[in-house]
Amino acid sequence: MSLLKIRDLCFRYGEKPVLNNLSLDVEEGEFVSLLGPSGCGKTTVLLLIAGFVKAERGVIEVAGETINDIPAYQRNMGMVFQNYALFPHMSVIDNVAYGLRQRKINKADAYRAAHEALNLVQLKGMANRTPNQLSGGQQQRVALARAIVIKPRLLLLDESLSALDRKLRIEMQVELRKIQREVGITTLFVTHDQEEALTLSDRVALLREGSIVQYDRPAVIYEQPKDMFVASFLGKANFMEGRIHSIQDGRYTLQLKNGRSLPIGSIQPLVVGLQCLLAVRPEKVAFSASCSYDTPIQGNVSLVTYAGGITQYGVIALDQEWIIQSQNTTTSGALFAVDDEIWFGWKPENTLVLDS
Repeated sequence: MSLLKIRDLCFRYGEKPVLNNLSLDVEEGEFVSLLGPSGCGKTTVLLLIAGFVKAERGVIEVAGETINDIPAYQRNMGMVFQNYALFPHMSVIDNVAYGLRQRKINKADAYRAAHEALNLVQLKGMANRTPNQLSGGQQQRVALARAIVIKPRLLLLDESLSALDRKLRIEMQVELRKIQREVGITTLFVTHDQEEALTLSDRVALLREGSIVQYDRPAVIYEQPKDMFVASFLGKANFMEGRIHSIQDGRYTLQLKNGRSLPIGSIQPLVVGLQCLLAVRPEKVAFSASCSYDTPIQGNVSLVTYAGGITQYGVIALDQEWIIQSQNTTTSGALFAVDDEIWFGWKPENTLVLDS
């Protein structure tokens, strides 16, 4: 059952449209990420749900109740901002208990609940410290405890991990997901980090220019992107645009726009004469030092990039650039060097047929 329903939401800042008829359903207990480039409307969606700004048009429902005209302080939303917005003059325990005290909860009960929240985010024993005595990761945990202690209907997280260094951010991703599942709270998480969205989410909504382009489970969006924007924003991809020239022995020949011919397989039926946009993920590409049925495309290595767990090759083939990635399963280093000849290809199920 959908806890949150958004229908045809529109909003503008001055004359600039920000959201264009955006619709979204979020199930109870679900963790949904709003992903997209800067300025696509992600944060605005959270602000509208929280009640900090008012929609120009559209409906926001929580548990079947339309909340458009309910003041922000009556909506019972928990929000964690990018800068955490902790009160610097208050202790940790007073920061966490603040929302409860504003709701007229007596001090003893508010402190008891605040201590429980601090234990949940693994900050036991830090109740009497002030924010400036905490690390960035600890401050993030305090902000999260303050948001969940009021038992909100929705937890809204606005780029709340972006200020942390990479190692700590990865650790907090695990902790955040663990806490969210333990509490069972429905969560909307705004991020521009594709890896973060894929790691944390039950579903990902990818936004572009105020509209949702694709909304699905992380694996579906990554493995079955709708169009070039989705395929390129979520990970890397090699794109091929052209016309299906012929079919022989279950393999298609794609005549590229530059006039070169490319042999490909596809489990999605294609017909001769079809103008199409295809793609393949770099990690799906097989390669070798010689031509074979599985590696029929010849190229030359133009760049080798070592990145720890993987090596990425830049390849020039068929008058265009390609990216190929391989797992580093040995300590012997890269298999190919710049200027080496390389042959590559991919399985039919890895050919992505995209909307033009």
